[in-house]
This record gives sequence, structure tokens and C-alpha cells, in this order.
Amino acid sequence: MKNKMGIKFLLTVVVSMGATALPMELHAAKPNVIIFLVDDMGLMDTSVPMLSDESGNPVKHPLNEFYRTPSMERLAQTGIRFSTFYAHSVCSPSRVSIMTGQNATRHHTTQWIRPGGNNRGKFGPSEWNWEGLKKSDVTLPRVLQSAGYKTIHVGKAHLGPNGHEGSDPRNLGFDVNIGGTSQGSPGSYYAKDNYQNQGKKHSEYKVPHLEEYHGSDTFLTEALTLEAIKEVKQAVAEEKPFFLHMSHYALHTPFALDPRFEKNYPDSKQASGIKFATMVEGMDKSLGDLLDAVELLELAQDTLVIFLGDNGSDARIGKVHDIGSSAPLRGMKGTHYEGGMRIPFIVSWVRPDASNPFQKKLPIAANAVQSQAGTIMDLFPTVLNLAGIENPDGHVVDGHDLAVLLTGKSDPERGEDNFLMHFPHDHRSSNYTVLRKGDWKLIYHYFPGVGKGRGGGHPERYELFDLKEDPGESENLAASHPEKLASMLRAMIDQLEAEGALYCEKDGQPVKPLMP
Repeated sequence: MKNKMGIKFLLTVVVSMGATALPMELHAAKPNVIIFLVDDMGLMDTSVPMLSDESGNPVKHPLNEFYRTPSMERLAQTGIRFSTFYAHSVCSPSRVSIMTGQNATRHHTTQWIRPGGNNRGKFGPSEWNWEGLKKSDVTLPRVLQSAGYKTIHVGKAHLGPNGHEGSDPRNLGFDVNIGGTSQGSPGSYYAKDNYQNQGKKHSEYKVPHLEEYHGSDTFLTEALTLEAIKEVKQAVAEEKPFFLHMSHYALHTPFALDPRFEKNYPDSKQASGIKFATMVEGMDKSLGDLLDAVELLELAQDTLVIFLGDNGSDARIGKVHDIGSSAPLRGMKGTHYEGGMRIPFIVSWVRPDASNPFQKKLPIAANAVQSQAGTIMDLFPTVLNLAGIENPDGHVVDGHDLAVLLTGKSDPERGEDNFLMHFPHDHRSSNYTVLRKGDWKLIYHYFPGVGKGRGGGHPERYELFDLKEDPGESENLAASHPEKLASMLRAMIDQLEAEGALYCEKDGQPVKPLMP
């Protein structure tokens, strides 16, 4: 059956012209770029050790021994991983930042986008951008499209609500959209369910454009991978460089057993842990299949892969072999702690080749760990600079080109590590702003003590951590370091104002941070 084709069979009919048959001026003009984005993948959801010691050497933790991600290991061997790379703690703000190069404080999509309407919350700003991206917005795919790229979106979008322009990636500069809608999660990962929730309440949670797989045994992650490879082949046939936004629904809930990998976890103590681990391994197989496809198409030296998550882990499995889901980091998706903000980030050429003109422009250290921090806003300028494309006039970019950091060196022009995360809404952590600056991290709570349970207010207004000495954020130093608290808060206020942040509101008035 067509809908049961494997990756290898699909690739046996490789486009006969291949990369070597492309006109040389086109072949040498632009590199191919794959952004491989995994939903809800925390820093520890991999066999690749992402954290490092003081000398910059990778350090394995128990969770790295539990997961099986050989394709990520392959990518890390040929490229560089970041031990500190920041995203927003929920998905839509991060995804809009990838598309625009802007911080959420500037693009104002500060909360995940509810498909059915405004997800402001009790104290959220009334003017926050709940409608997401629009046709008029400058986006990475639109800029690449205008420069001759074939732009391909496969998988989760979650860039606009129902009935709005951002719900369809084709309105945002993508030539192709497979699977992308306003939804943030699939109804089901199983083709027997038509990738749709079978209950009446959530029957709209379905992944479109995959009808040929319905009724088969093709797991959603595999179906999306097959379609992505088809579209890459089509770009080659059209003699165009491609930009593939491979945006998996995995590892988002509902956690589902991928039967292809169940046998690899016979000793797991929890069924939910097995489900999540098989989804991780299925995602990793997708990465490997894409790398193999690019190799077979003879585009490996010309293709850059950027692998990342969109926020911290949402593995609601309590513990895996008695280890917390983000350990040794604190927190998870939706929180203001490092486990909610730090994501896996690996960059590599599919096949390193020092003589390749693209790789001469963007050399990447092999099997290296970068300890200087990067942020999710950095993808936009990095890709455009590699492709030799100017940022459109008037479009403000908050990110910075990662070129120096990708060599394994530090970049003094970036200054000390800095990331501002502003979340004036309700979630696991609610109504807060975070500033990472150098080794220090400040969390400001706008309504301390307000609320109970999920999204309840934190009892203290200020949390101050020295991440160098206390990476697990166990000791609040706000009371004992008043001068550092004041300087961090002043820096936070200045950056919020500079980036045009919208604040929490109470009784119709904005609530801004208060100095101690």
C-alpha cells in the first residue's frame, strides 16, 4: 500500500538530476536549511549529554542513560551543541520568535494561542497578540521565499487561532503546508484514528493533509517524515534551494506508545515512561531518516540542520527510574525555572566539508559544546546571514547571528549571557518576568501569593539565583543580596521598556515591576 511505504523505498526513486546536476550558479548560490523543531522537548530528553562541567566537557546524567537518540548523537558528533540555549516556557511565543527573530516582549504573543479564542487569563494584557502572525508580518520563510527558496512547513504550526491568517502557514511565507493548523496538539498519533481525537468533545483536534495514511499503521511522526522527504525531493526537481521547517507534534501530549520501539524499554518501571521514551525515539528516527535522505540526494555538504525544542519538557510521568523529568534542572514546561526555559540545541552540516563554500562561510566545530548562551531569537539572523539575505528594512530583530558561537569560540560582542522572558498570563508559573544576566537570574512575580493550584501565585515577589553556584535554583538570594537584586531589577525594567512589553493588568491598569 502507498500509505505504508518505508523511507528507504520512498528514496529509491531519487530525482535523477540530483544536486550534482543542478546549474552550478544555483547550486553555489544558497545553502539548504532544515529547522528540526521538537515540541515540548526538554534539555534532558535525549541520550546526548547537553550539560557540561566547568571545563566545557559534556556530563552525562541518569536521564541520558534512559533515552535512545542515536541520530541526535550523530548530529552532535558532526556539529556543536549548546549547554545553555533559551526559549520561552510555552510554545506559541517561541514559535513566533523563530519566525520573526523578535522577543515575545516585542511581538506580544506572550501566551500559547488558544485555537478557539483569546487566552488572556485573569490578569493578562488586554492588547496581547492572541491573533498570532499575519500576512503582513515579516517572517523567516517569507524572506527566504522572496530570495528564491522553496519553503516547506511540515507538522505543528500553532501560529494563529481558528479563522485567522496565522492558522495556515501558507499565509506566512510557506509554499507548502502539511499538517499545520491552529491546533497545538494532535488528537491522536495513530493513523487508525485518522490522527484525530475520536471523542465528540475534541473531534476538531486532527492533523490535516495526511489522508493517504488513514487506516494504516503509520505513526504520525513517521507520516510527517515521509511527507517532508517528498517535498524536499520536489524542491530538488524544481532546482530550488529549500527551507524545511520540520516541526513535529511529538513530544506533545497525548503521550502514545510508538510500537516500533517498545521492545527497547523492557525494564521501565512506568507505562507512561515507556510511551514517552518511544515517542522520543520515533522523533530521533525521523531526524536520521531526513539526514539519510539529504545524503542520498547528494545535498549533504550544502544542507544545514538546526535541531531544537520549543520549551521545556512536559513529560508528566512523575519520575523515570526515580529521576525527575528535567533533573538536575528545576521545573518543566510552563515554569520560570531552567527546566521550563532551556532546550536542546544542536547545529551541524549534514556532512562536514571544510572546502565547501557555505561551510567556509559558516564553519561549525565538530563534537563540541558551547557554554555561552544563545536564544531562540538567534535563528532568524543566523539563517539570513548564512544565505546572504538582508533583513528587511524596518524589521527589528532581537536575536544575534550565532556564527562565532558555532565555531566553538566565545563571542565577546554578545556581552554577558542575557535572556528576558516575559509571561503576564496564567500557567504552571503565572504572571512573571525572568531576566538571565551573566551568572544571575531574577524572577519577578507580579502578584505574589495570588491563586492556588496550577498557575497559583508564588509566595515571594522576588527570586534571585546564582546559576553558576546553584544551577538547580535551590537557594533564593533575594534577601541576602539586595544590591544585586536592585541592579538586576533595574536591568529588567529597562529591557522591558526598550522592547515595548505589555504588562499584567488589574482593574484596567498596567501593573509594572516595583523596585525593592
